[in-house]
Amino acid sequence: MENRPKVGVGVCVIKDGKVLFGKRINSHGDGSWCFPGGHLEFNESWEECAARETAEESGLSIKNVHFATATNDIFPKEGKHYVTIIMAGEYESGELKIMEPEKCEQWGWFAWDNIPRPLFIPLDNLIKQGFNPFE
Repeated sequence: MENRPKVGVGVCVIKDGKVLFGKRINSHGDGSWCFPGGHLEFNESWEECAARETAEESGLSIKNVHFATATNDIFPKEGKHYVTIIMAGEYESGELKIMEPEKCEQWGWFAWDNIPRPLFIPLDNLIKQGFNPFE
């Protein structure tokens, strides 16, 4: 296991009462569903990271980006440990696209009571916290 946790940012993007999920490939959590997101870069705010990662991965612009919660995520199989900052934001513009096909197999908008499974460990932990972006 790496000896220091990394900081990840996940972005709960909302549009018309649904939430954006992507199916991961070729990385830890392969085959699981997650929010857009990635690593926080040096000297970057959480809001900047959320907007950048959402655009880089999905082609979408978001607005009203704000902190929602955080999760402590251990990936025993992969020997990874992340603190994941969960941000929330609203769809602003853009056409949903797979911008990084080597990392994401598909995107979809899902009702919160019908989210796809299996979930990426940070999202599984988020659900266990009782997180609901509509409350």
